[in-house]
Amino acid sequence: MGNDGGSIPTRRELVKEAARNPTTAQLKETLHERHQHAWKTDPISNQPLAQPIVSDSSGTLYNKDTILEFLTSTTPNPEADRITQGAIQSLKDVVEVKFELAPEATVEARHEVWRCPVTGDELGPGARAVYLVPCGHAFSGTTIKEVSGEKCLSCELGFAEKDVITILPMAEKDVARLALRSKVLREKGLAHSLKKVSGGGGGGGGKKRKKRDEVLMEVADGNAGGVAALKHTTATPLNGTHDPDAVAGIINNASTASLTAKVLEESERAKRRKLQNRNVQSLFSSRDQSKPIGKSSDFMTRGYSVPSEAKR
Repeated sequence: MGNDGGSIPTRRELVKEAARNPTTAQLKETLHERHQHAWKTDPISNQPLAQPIVSDSSGTLYNKDTILEFLTSTTPNPEADRITQGAIQSLKDVVEVKFELAPEATVEARHEVWRCPVTGDELGPGARAVYLVPCGHAFSGTTIKEVSGEKCLSCELGFAEKDVITILPMAEKDVARLALRSKVLREKGLAHSLKKVSGGGGGGGGKKRKKRDEVLMEVADGNAGGVAALKHTTATPLNGTHDPDAVAGIINNASTASLTAKVLEESERAKRRKLQNRNVQSLFSSRDQSKPIGKSSDFMTRGYSVPSEAKR
């Protein structure tokens, strides 16, 4: 009896098929898909990118509200820690990227489409795009390369050549350059935004309060009334309750007010949880039950003695 014209593959043939490496074309296609996804999606929340958008020192893009929630959350987020790789410890470690929106293309694509304010070219996968620190205005890579000068073409704020940040870099030289810039800034005590890194010290609670206050002040930045009100509000962050809607109402910008309300709500929830934990703990004794408590140990039998057995 035969195999009816069929054949059974040997182990060598099976291993040879499984070990076949992807082709160059397949690798490029996979890399392009990842790059395209990173241009449209927040890596932490997996939500579509929509302004306000921030970037870290490596050029990765995030929704600003995602970073605010990450910095003010009282519960650990291992996935967010893995993605940020410890590069975002405060709002000083990110810069808000100011993209120019292409309204017609955005409506058709159903997600935000950005363009260079000078050339009109679309900013996205397949084209090198950059933003400037500290202003955050985004341009096509060719615009910054061809136009001479050390002032932003949108706001005329000065910048250094090393502070031209490639957005979602793919070239190894761009990745290495940004890593070297970040290392040099850390040695100088500066954050990605070129602001001075706050010094350590103080208790854990103080650090959390300071971080929350810093987040609130950064969110309100650019609104004089909001800054003044938040300075007064955050002066005693844990002594009384704050009304998120009332504080957010001070800020004129709708997106900024929404972000501020989220930060305050998270802070209030954390404070309530801490208070509930203290109340629950107060119901139970922290005394070591194996140790005697002295005179109070016989309070149930005090005044009553067990008669000794009569001697025979």
